[in-house]
Amino acid sequence: MALEIYNTLTRRKEKFEPLHPGFVGIYVCGPTVYDHPHIGHAKSYVSFDVVVRFLRYLGYKVRYVQNITDVGHLLETGEDRVLKKAKIERLEPMEVVEKYTRSYFEDMDALNVQRPDISPRASGHIPEQIELVKTLLEKGFAYEVNGSVYFEVAKFPEYGKLSGRKVEELIEGYRIDPSPDKKHPADFALWKRAEPEHIMRWPSPWGWGYPGWHTECSVMSTKYLGQPFDIHGGGMDNIFPHHECEIAQSEAAYGIPFVRYWMHNNMVTVEGVKMSKSLGNAIYLKELFKRYSPMTVRFFILTSHYRSPLDFSDEALSAAERGLERLWNTVKEVRERIPFSDTGPIPQDVADVLASRKARFLAAMEDDFNTPLAIGELFELSREVNTWLASDRPLSKEALMAIDGLYTELGDTILGIIPKKFPEEVRGELEVPLIQLLIELRQEFRKAQDWEKADRIRARLRELGIILEDTPQGTRWRRARV
Repeated sequence: MALEIYNTLTRRKEKFEPLHPGFVGIYVCGPTVYDHPHIGHAKSYVSFDVVVRFLRYLGYKVRYVQNITDVGHLLETGEDRVLKKAKIERLEPMEVVEKYTRSYFEDMDALNVQRPDISPRASGHIPEQIELVKTLLEKGFAYEVNGSVYFEVAKFPEYGKLSGRKVEELIEGYRIDPSPDKKHPADFALWKRAEPEHIMRWPSPWGWGYPGWHTECSVMSTKYLGQPFDIHGGGMDNIFPHHECEIAQSEAAYGIPFVRYWMHNNMVTVEGVKMSKSLGNAIYLKELFKRYSPMTVRFFILTSHYRSPLDFSDEALSAAERGLERLWNTVKEVRERIPFSDTGPIPQDVADVLASRKARFLAAMEDDFNTPLAIGELFELSREVNTWLASDRPLSKEALMAIDGLYTELGDTILGIIPKKFPEEVRGELEVPLIQLLIELRQEFRKAQDWEKADRIRARLRELGIILEDTPQGTRWRRARV
C-alpha cells in the first residue's frame, strides 16, 4: 500500500507523490509568539511531527520549515498581537518574541517534538515580503492607498478554492467594519502603513509600515522550498483567511501552483466546548505538565486522528496516562529480561506475529497517518507479548531483542511515545542487578531450606512492585502490571 494523504484542496485522499523523487518539502504555519503554548499548539505540532517522522521513516529526505510569526499577525482591531503584548508587559516587542519563542521550544522539546530544519522569522524576511508586494502591484493584483497595499480578490477568480467560500458571500462573515480604504471587504492587507509612534515598522516604497500576516508564509515557504512545494500544513482555523490568501497572492504573483498537498489538523475542545482564550478555557502546556507528563499529553493527542477534534478532559488524560503506563510496562519487562536470557532462535510464531503487527501498523500510517489505529496495533502486540512473557516457555535473547526492536521502530522512531530509555532507567541503572542479586540470595536460602528468609525476600519485593515467578527453568521476575 502506498501513502495516501487527505488533501484539503481536493477534499479527498490522494496517493502521495512528491514533486522531486526522494525529497519532500513541508511547511507548517508556526506559532505567533506573544504568549505561552497551549494544548491547541500541542495538537498541531505533535500531529505534524509524526507526519515528518513517518516520511523520514519511509526513506524520504525531508526539509521541514516552520515559521515564527513575530510581526504582522493582526487582531480584528488591526493591532499587532506582539505589539499589544509588549505594551501589556512593558517590554520591547523583540523581548516578548524572545521570551515566548524560548517558551514554545521548551514545551515542544518536552513533548518530544523534533525541531524543524528551518525556523524562519517573519521579521527577518521583510525584504522578500516587499518584493512580493511589488510584484503583485506590477501585475495588477494589488492596489496602494495611503501607504497601505491591498490584494484585490476580484482579480483572482480562484479565490475561495481552498475554503469553498465565494467572494460575494464573504462580506457576511465580517464582524467589524471593513477598512474604508478597501475596494471590497474581502481584500486583504499585503502591507500596512505605520504611524510614527508604531514601534515595529520598516521602510518600503510606500512609506514606513509593516507586512500583512499572510505575506510572510508565502515568501518564507517558497524561499526555502521553491514553488510549488509538496505539503503545506496548519490548523483548520488557518484555512480561511490565512491559507486562502497565501494561495491567491503566491499564484497571482508567479502564475504557477503554490502547494500540491494541503493538510489541516482539527481543533481542540474542552469538555465539548471549543477552546478559546476569549472563553477563558485555554489549557496552557506549562500548567498541564504539572498534572500530567508531557509524554502522556503526546500519547493522548495521538489517540485521536489529526483530522478529528480532540476533546480535552481530566478523565481523558487520566485514561491516556493509564494506557501509556500499560504499554510502557510491557516494554520495560522485555528490556529487563534481555540481559538474563539465553541465546537462541526466534520462534516462528513470534516472528510471524511481529511481522503481522508491523504490517498492520504501517498500513494504518499509510492511510493518512491514522495514529489511533496504529497505536491500537501496539496494544495488540503488547497483549501477545504479555502472553509470551507469562508462559512457561522462555523467550531467547534474540526474540526479546526483536520485540524490543519493533517497539523502538514503531513506537519511538515513528510515534515518539516509547523512549529508548525510560526515566527510571536513567535514574537507577543499578535496579536490575540489585533485583537479580536478591533473587540469587533467595535461591541460596531455598537450597538451605531456610524458607522463612526466602519468603521474606519474595514478600518484600512484592511490596516494591516486583513479582517473582518460580518455573522449571528458574526464577523470573516482572513488574506488577497496572
